[in-house]
Parts: sequence; C-alpha cells; structure tokens
Amino acid sequence: MRHLLLMALATALVFGGCDDDPSGSDGGTDTDTDTGTDTDCALGTYSGDFEITAQSDIAALAGYTSISGDLIINCPLCTDLSELICLTSVGGELWIGIVGDDESFGNPVLANLDGLSALTSVGGSLKIWNNPFLTNLEGLSALTSVGEDLMILLNPTLASLDGLGGITSVNGSLEIWNLPLLANLNGLSGITSVGVNLEIYDASALTNLDGLSGITSVGEDLSIGESGPFTDLDGLSALTSIGERLAIYDNPKLSDCEVCPLLDQLTSGPTSINVYNNLDNNCSPVPANCP
Repeated sequence: MRHLLLMALATALVFGGCDDDPSGSDGGTDTDTDTGTDTDCALGTYSGDFEITAQSDIAALAGYTSISGDLIINCPLCTDLSELICLTSVGGELWIGIVGDDESFGNPVLANLDGLSALTSVGGSLKIWNNPFLTNLEGLSALTSVGEDLMILLNPTLASLDGLGGITSVNGSLEIWNLPLLANLNGLSGITSVGVNLEIYDASALTNLDGLSGITSVGEDLSIGESGPFTDLDGLSALTSIGERLAIYDNPKLSDCEVCPLLDQLTSGPTSINVYNNLDNNCSPVPANCP
C-alpha cells in the first residue's frame, strides 16, 4: 500500500502538480517569452487609429488581430515589425512611410514587411512611401483586398512587387512612382481592374509591362511616363476600356507606333490621347498616323 501511495504522489507531481510560475504555459498569455511577442492573438480589435513612430509602439499592438481605423508606420528607427504578426485587417488606410522633406519621414532603416504576413485586407488605401532600404514586399503575400488606392512611391531599393500577387482589383488608383530598381510588374499579375487611374512614372529599369496582363479596364486615366527600357505595350493585351485619358510619354525605348495596337484593341475610350517624346515620332500624331 505504501508503494502505491508513493507512485500516485509522483504521478501527481509530474502531471498535475502546482505551477509556481504564473507566466508558464498553463497560466500565461505570452507563449514566446524570448521575444515578448504575444502569439495567442487574443486581443481582438484595436479601436481607432494608430501611428507607429517608435519600436515600442509596435509592441503595444502585439496580440491585436485588427485595427478599426488607420495604421501609419512612420518610424525612423524601426527595424522589425514582427510583433504585428497577429494583424489580419486594417479597417481604414495603411501607410507604410509617408512623404516628407527630411529624415523624420518614412522608415529609413526598415528592410522588409515580414511582420505583416497575416494581413489579408485593408479597407482604405495602401500607401508604401519613402522607405529607402525596403527591398521587397513579400511580407504582404497574404493580402487579397485593398478598398481604395494602391500607391507605391519613392522606394529606391525596391526591386520586386511579388508580395502583392493576391490582390485582384484596385477600386481607387494604382500608382507606381520613383522605383529605379524595379525591372518588372509581375507582382501585379492578379489585378483585373483599376477603378480610377493607372499611373507608372519614373521606373527607369522596367523591361516590360507583362505584370499588367490581367487588367481589362481602367476607370479614368492610364499614364506611363519616363520609364524604360521596355520596347512594347504587350503587357496591356487584355485592356479593353480606358475611361478618360491615355498618356504615353518620355519612354526612351518605346516607339510611338507601339500605341497603335493598343488603340485597336480598345472597345471603350479614351476621350483624349497624349503620346509624345518617346523613341520616335513615326506614328505621330497618334492615332491619325497609325498604319
């Protein structure tokens, strides 16, 4: 009998004994004690807007799965967004960096967006501005919905848009500006329509427009300027409608005549056409001199 009692006591100590550490796996909410990241994602929705200006602000959002308002990440010293790993939706706008005149704007040391890998929807606009060391957008690979504009501007080391492949439509404008290392638009291949404007400007390394091959309509203006060295507009082969203005200008390797096949395939619009300062003017004015 004494032997059986000792065995029972040992079993209780191993499997059901007292837990003197309230932060342990039985009683704590933080399952990643090395990083301090709340991986239980139990905090639900943060109500209102939130601006991140310091690394400690990111820690304050750990465990929240959504933000009802806007999220602005404008943090001169932030290097790591990993404590946002629970975030699946932003109800308002998501700004990653903002445009300004000095180093106090944007995210000058942020190299990736991996901490946003659970994010699936942004209710308002997604604006990625002024992030001088951001090299890729792979941290946004779960994103499928952007409610308004998608704007990627002033990111001098960004070489790929591949993390945006889950987005199928942009209700507002799609703007790609000042990305000197961007060689292709493949990350946009899932987009089938743009509600307002499609603008590509100052993408000097762009070799083709193939990433736009799914787009069938642009609600207002289509504008491609000061980009290259692409030589044709074949990537726009599915486009059938431009609501207002078509502008193709200052593209050093593109002949004006390449605009003619695009105009032939359109069944609606545009209301005005501006084609100038490209490789040559053999077909200018377009469309009057198209073959």
